[in-house]
Amino acid sequence: MEDIVTRFFNDLIERLTGPLTFRLFLQPAMAIFLATRDGIADARDGRPPHLWRMITGDAQAKARRWRETWQAVLKVFVLAVVLDCVYQWIVIRWVYPGEAMFTAVILAIVPYVLLRGWINRLARPRIGPKAGAHR
Repeated sequence: MEDIVTRFFNDLIERLTGPLTFRLFLQPAMAIFLATRDGIADARDGRPPHLWRMITGDAQAKARRWRETWQAVLKVFVLAVVLDCVYQWIVIRWVYPGEAMFTAVILAIVPYVLLRGWINRLARPRIGPKAGAHR
Protein backbone atom coordinates (compact mmCIF):
# COMPACT_ATOMS: atom_id res chain seq x y z
CA MET A 1 0.00 0.00 0.00
CA GLU A 2 2.85 2.35 0.82
CA ASP A 3 4.36 1.71 -2.63
CA ILE A 4 1.10 2.73 -4.30
CA VAL A 5 0.90 5.98 -2.33
CA THR A 6 4.56 6.77 -3.03
CA ARG A 7 4.13 6.06 -6.75
CA PHE A 8 0.95 8.14 -6.81
CA PHE A 9 2.63 11.25 -5.37
CA ASN A 10 5.79 10.78 -7.42
CA ASP A 11 3.71 10.50 -10.60
CA LEU A 12 1.78 13.66 -9.67
CA ILE A 13 5.00 15.61 -9.18
CA GLU A 14 6.46 14.31 -12.46
CA ARG A 15 3.42 15.66 -14.33
CA LEU A 16 4.82 19.17 -13.87
CA THR A 17 7.45 18.48 -16.52
CA GLY A 18 7.65 16.49 -19.70
CA PRO A 19 5.23 16.13 -22.58
CA LEU A 20 1.76 17.66 -22.55
CA THR A 21 2.51 20.21 -19.81
CA PHE A 22 0.27 22.67 -21.65
CA ARG A 23 -2.69 20.79 -20.17
CA LEU A 24 -1.69 22.09 -16.74
CA PHE A 25 -2.57 25.56 -18.03
CA LEU A 26 -5.25 24.74 -20.58
CA GLN A 27 -7.63 22.85 -18.31
CA PRO A 28 -7.65 25.34 -15.41
CA ALA A 29 -7.99 28.16 -17.96
CA MET A 30 -11.06 26.48 -19.44
CA ALA A 31 -12.50 25.93 -15.94
CA ILE A 32 -11.83 29.60 -15.12
CA PHE A 33 -13.60 30.67 -18.31
CA LEU A 34 -16.65 28.57 -17.43
CA ALA A 35 -16.61 29.78 -13.81
CA THR A 36 -16.47 33.39 -15.01
CA ARG A 37 -19.37 32.89 -17.39
CA ASP A 38 -21.51 31.16 -14.79
CA GLY A 39 -20.48 33.49 -11.93
CA ILE A 40 -21.55 36.52 -13.98
CA ALA A 41 -24.86 34.82 -14.75
CA ASP A 42 -25.31 34.16 -11.02
CA ALA A 43 -24.63 37.84 -10.28
CA ARG A 44 -27.17 38.93 -12.90
CA ASP A 45 -29.79 36.63 -11.37
CA GLY A 46 -28.96 37.76 -7.83
CA ARG A 47 -27.99 34.27 -6.66
CA PRO A 48 -25.67 33.74 -3.68
CA PRO A 49 -22.14 32.37 -4.30
CA HIS A 50 -22.17 28.92 -5.87
CA LEU A 51 -20.09 26.98 -3.31
CA TRP A 52 -22.25 28.39 -0.51
CA ARG A 53 -25.36 27.21 -2.35
CA MET A 54 -23.81 23.77 -2.78
CA ILE A 55 -23.16 23.45 0.95
CA THR A 56 -26.32 24.98 2.39
CA GLY A 57 -29.97 24.40 1.66
CA ASP A 58 -32.12 21.34 1.51
CA ALA A 59 -30.97 18.03 0.04
CA GLN A 60 -32.88 18.54 -3.21
CA ALA A 61 -31.29 21.96 -3.80
CA LYS A 62 -27.83 20.60 -3.02
CA ALA A 63 -28.31 17.76 -5.48
CA ARG A 64 -29.45 20.23 -8.13
CA ARG A 65 -26.34 22.40 -7.55
CA TRP A 66 -24.00 19.40 -7.80
CA ARG A 67 -25.68 18.35 -11.07
CA GLU A 68 -25.39 21.92 -12.36
CA THR A 69 -21.69 21.98 -11.50
CA TRP A 70 -21.09 18.59 -13.06
CA GLN A 71 -22.86 19.60 -16.29
CA ALA A 72 -20.82 22.81 -16.47
CA VAL A 73 -17.41 21.14 -16.12
CA LEU A 74 -18.09 17.73 -17.66
CA LYS A 75 -16.35 18.44 -20.97
CA VAL A 76 -13.30 19.97 -19.27
CA PHE A 77 -13.19 17.04 -16.84
CA VAL A 78 -13.36 14.44 -19.63
CA LEU A 79 -10.66 16.29 -21.58
CA ALA A 80 -8.48 16.36 -18.47
CA VAL A 81 -8.91 12.61 -17.94
CA VAL A 82 -8.16 11.80 -21.59
CA LEU A 83 -5.09 14.04 -21.74
CA ASP A 84 -3.75 12.63 -18.49
CA CYS A 85 -4.22 9.08 -19.79
CA VAL A 86 -2.33 10.04 -22.96
CA TYR A 87 0.43 11.59 -20.82
CA GLN A 88 0.65 8.44 -18.67
CA TRP A 89 0.83 6.22 -21.74
CA ILE A 90 3.63 8.32 -23.27
CA VAL A 91 5.70 8.68 -20.11
CA ILE A 92 4.90 5.66 -17.92
CA ARG A 93 3.70 3.24 -20.63
CA TRP A 94 0.78 2.38 -18.39
CA VAL A 95 -2.49 4.09 -17.43
CA TYR A 96 -3.58 4.53 -13.83
CA PRO A 97 -7.25 5.63 -13.92
CA GLY A 98 -7.26 6.78 -10.29
CA GLU A 99 -4.38 9.16 -10.95
CA ALA A 100 -6.09 10.47 -14.08
CA MET A 101 -9.34 11.12 -12.19
CA PHE A 102 -7.53 12.85 -9.31
CA THR A 103 -5.57 15.05 -11.74
CA ALA A 104 -8.77 15.92 -13.61
CA VAL A 105 -10.53 16.93 -10.39
CA ILE A 106 -7.61 19.18 -9.42
CA LEU A 107 -7.29 20.76 -12.87
CA ALA A 108 -10.96 21.14 -13.82
CA ILE A 109 -13.44 20.92 -10.96
CA VAL A 110 -11.59 22.62 -8.10
CA PRO A 111 -10.85 25.87 -10.00
CA TYR A 112 -14.44 26.03 -11.25
CA VAL A 113 -16.07 25.51 -7.87
CA LEU A 114 -13.74 27.91 -6.06
CA LEU A 115 -13.83 30.72 -8.62
CA ARG A 116 -17.49 30.78 -9.58
CA GLY A 117 -18.51 32.26 -6.23
CA TRP A 118 -15.66 34.78 -6.24
CA ILE A 119 -16.59 35.94 -9.73
CA ASN A 120 -20.19 36.29 -8.57
CA ARG A 121 -19.09 38.49 -5.65
CA LEU A 122 -16.84 40.61 -7.85
CA ALA A 123 -19.45 41.04 -10.58
CA ARG A 124 -22.47 41.69 -8.37
CA PRO A 125 -21.67 45.37 -7.54
CA ARG A 126 -21.01 46.12 -11.22
CA ILE A 127 -23.77 44.09 -12.84
CA GLY A 128 -26.32 43.75 -10.07
CA PRO A 129 -29.40 41.58 -10.31
CA LYS A 130 -31.81 42.16 -13.16
CA ALA A 131 -35.02 43.89 -12.26
CA GLY A 132 -37.45 41.37 -10.85
CA ALA A 133 -34.85 38.58 -10.56
CA HIS A 134 -34.90 36.82 -7.22
CA ARG A 135 -33.97 33.29 -6.25
